[in-house]
Amino acid sequence: MSLVKLNIKGISYSQTQNGAYALILNEVDGDRKLPIVIGAFEAQSIAIALEKEIRPPRPLTHDLFKNFADRFDIVVKQVIIHKLVDGVFYSSLICERDKIEEIIDARTSDAIALALRFKAPIFTYKNILDKAGIYLKVNPKKENEDQDSILVDDMVAEEIEASIQENYTDKSLQELHTLLDEAVNNEDYEKAAKIRDEISKR
Repeated sequence: MSLVKLNIKGISYSQTQNGAYALILNEVDGDRKLPIVIGAFEAQSIAIALEKEIRPPRPLTHDLFKNFADRFDIVVKQVIIHKLVDGVFYSSLICERDKIEEIIDARTSDAIALALRFKAPIFTYKNILDKAGIYLKVNPKKENEDQDSILVDDMVAEEIEASIQENYTDKSLQELHTLLDEAVNNEDYEKAAKIRDEISKR
């Protein structure tokens, strides 16, 4: 399967899910966007890594991981978003130490926060982008003007919100409750919050 390189377009606040954000990844050689729901802490960590001027007084968890890895000569070479199941993305960190490569499972939000700190490229498989990628109706001129802004504008945020919400609209209430139980058992609280919000809307 062919890999597609992604870069970070911005972060959008979720209007329907309290404390949740959508991280928008952009296809490097194309126009598709990949929105990924992340928690507030991860959104803050990614935003701090993107904003070069902001330096927290004490290291955040992802900074601590980077410092730890640097001390023991471990390098994160790349991040691959390798699987999409029921709207949840699964990622791997490709790490190297003493010319030995290791693959470590990670939540996508954590993997991207670390990729930024290691200046590592982010990839996904073409079939995942085909399945979950969206085209945003954004004015190209405006998009270029907003290049320096981390938070995307309201119009883009609404489009992303609509595309994310669609993931569970075709499920019955019984299916949603089953998925909610699975998400809680797997400690996937981001997914659980998303399903709970869909149940509440019903």
